[in-house]
Amino acid sequence: MSHSLLDPEQIGADIGAGRWMVVIYNNESNSMEEVVVILMSATGCNAEEAHIEMWEAHTFGKAPVHFADRAKCEDAAAIIASIGVKTEVALEWND
Repeated sequence: MSHSLLDPEQIGADIGAGRWMVVIYNNESNSMEEVVVILMSATGCNAEEAHIEMWEAHTFGKAPVHFADRAKCEDAAAIIASIGVKTEVALEWND
């Protein structure tokens, strides 16, 4: 069976497979600096990347901040949520 770009083959479509992501949501409770620091701690990114992600969440209401397997995303989300930032862990691509 041949698949086109409009009909991609689903590989590893079960709930535990695939690349997962952590999404953060803007809030009025945390300072921008707090969010930058927690992103660096939770995801291991540098200050520049954390600042860009924080700005994106602040400007657009939400931002993807980390991509990994589900367990690592859940760990990072828990660290970020510990300061009161709303997080979501989801598959990178949903149908």
